[in-house]
Amino acid sequence: MVLKRKMQQHHETQDNTENPSRTRRQLPHWLQKQELTEADLPYIHDLLASGFAEWLEEVEGFPWLGGPMALLHPDGTNVVANRVPEESEADLPSWSEEAIGPTAASRALDTCRPTLMRAEEHRVAKLKEYDSIAVPIFTRTTGFPCAVVACLLPAGAAQAGDLKLLQAAALHIRSCIYRDFENLFVGGLLRERKLSKKEEARRNILFGVMRRLNDHIDVENVLSEVLDSLEQLYPICKADLFLSQDYTSPNEKVRPLAFHLNDMDLCKAAFLDGKIREELSAGRHRIALPLSGKQGVYGVLRLVMPESQFDEADISFLTMLAGAAGAAFEKAKLHEQANVLVGELRLINELTHRLNSSLKLSETMQFASAELMAIFKSDFCCILQFDKALQQFMVMSSNVAEMIGDAYSKEYGFCGVMWSTKEPIILSDYCSATPVASKLMDVTLSRSLLASPLLLNGEVIGAVMIAKREPNHFSYDNYKLLQVLSAHLGLAISNATLHAEVRRMVITDNLTGLYARHYLNERIGRKQLRDSSGSLIVVDIDHFKKINDTYGHQVGDDILIQVSQIIRTSIRDSDIAARWGGEELAIYLPLLSLEQTERVAERIRQRVETETNPQVTVSCGISEWRLQDDKISVEALFYKADMALYEAKHHGRNCIVVG
Repeated sequence: MVLKRKMQQHHETQDNTENPSRTRRQLPHWLQKQELTEADLPYIHDLLASGFAEWLEEVEGFPWLGGPMALLHPDGTNVVANRVPEESEADLPSWSEEAIGPTAASRALDTCRPTLMRAEEHRVAKLKEYDSIAVPIFTRTTGFPCAVVACLLPAGAAQAGDLKLLQAAALHIRSCIYRDFENLFVGGLLRERKLSKKEEARRNILFGVMRRLNDHIDVENVLSEVLDSLEQLYPICKADLFLSQDYTSPNEKVRPLAFHLNDMDLCKAAFLDGKIREELSAGRHRIALPLSGKQGVYGVLRLVMPESQFDEADISFLTMLAGAAGAAFEKAKLHEQANVLVGELRLINELTHRLNSSLKLSETMQFASAELMAIFKSDFCCILQFDKALQQFMVMSSNVAEMIGDAYSKEYGFCGVMWSTKEPIILSDYCSATPVASKLMDVTLSRSLLASPLLLNGEVIGAVMIAKREPNHFSYDNYKLLQVLSAHLGLAISNATLHAEVRRMVITDNLTGLYARHYLNERIGRKQLRDSSGSLIVVDIDHFKKINDTYGHQVGDDILIQVSQIIRTSIRDSDIAARWGGEELAIYLPLLSLEQTERVAERIRQRVETETNPQVTVSCGISEWRLQDDKISVEALFYKADMALYEAKHHGRNCIVVG
């Protein structure tokens, strides 16, 4: 098949030699316009060499001129190729006129005509034994010489027929040169077309990827889309995505951007300056592409491939892909942040509403503690209130039994840190970093901590501490959210505290510190609805007017305070003591019999007589109600006690009468 092809090419060459224009008529019109120009001459050495080599291959085995042949560049100095028959001893290192003097080749270039030079016309002794013949090779359309073919024949052997034969060879060589030129041109067009199609395919792929990226508003979907697209486009590529954000992805190819690792120098440089970075080493091509948005750089996409796989078009494509991915990531992240903020605002609004719906401090604390544990998915929560009188933090609510009722100095632990700095605290791992001692962390064996002071008008009124047994549980977003929630919680606690203080002032006598009469009436009424019995002691200070007249009202007030303190320390926590009016005091004792009530009254009477200064005495009237009584009311209970007191005063005072 090879010989048949060579024969066919040889016959076509001879046909074209006889009618050179036939070749041009067979070429496509667009290809006929492609021609060598004088500007191409400095760059056609390889083209001439390949054309001459192909001609030598095609004419191999056929009778030809018996001397050495050469194809020369128009500058007359460069030998592009050479053919020396085995029987010839001529070996010319150069055909340049400067090296060997005038030859048929130099004259053919000067005259642009076929030339024969006899041996005696040569100046170099080595050429005195040869005749030289040369034929210029012209371009197809413009007609200037682009090469010259030359041959050496034994002295006196060159004939006109040899020159004709060399002319035919020149036409054949020209056809070989132009065939290579056309192949080169067509190959270039094909490559350009292939590159154009590849670029178009890349644009279509990039457009599809960008469209899909813009369709996603979820960060995880954006990351998966980028990595999946790279895997499809570059199957042998190893892609890793390093994010600087506080984001945990289930995708094993998405990892945190850790600058301290040895192999992260390239990614670190790309992240810091926001520019693509490349590295070639050990036959691998590494590229670090920053994922940039309008607000900054969010991470780095690192690709590792065989060195020969990436070209400039690939890098340009990957740069655009990384830019699109960065913009999509930023949009998805902002969308998620917006959703989080909306959720946080809704949460803050709901929590504030529910905190303010109850003005009972204990209920507010318990609700806040439960809600904070649910919001931050924590294991433990402790809310403390700062007592100005004691200068201590008091545990108001906690799900840690060991801490209920505890009090801590304002210099102790994390509360002390928040007292001095008035700033929130986030601790990733208490075991590895223990800045201060903490009973909450030690008792619960917790490792993650989130804490915030409760502020009001710039002053610390309390603290909230949230703990988790696992390390690194809380994020910076949690830190910021707790800071906002603690402001509302502090305001709610302050409102509840103020409400409790106002209520205490309303239901408490300002002088004695005992309850007011109306509160005593309300409490007795509620007790009578639930209890089965109760008793009432009405205490009156004997000759109180005389004390005021003798010592003054200030001493009279002091006597009231002394008697009130004796009463308060002589009864149970469940008993209710109140100022009934003037110098009269009342004590309600739920579920206490008359005998027991008499003993309480007697204890009060004796203590007043011995502990007051100036010394005073009291008279007591006692009444009792039982469930089986016909008429049960607060008024009836007070009426019977008042009548008993009246009787005690008429029996000489400083005594007790049961009504």
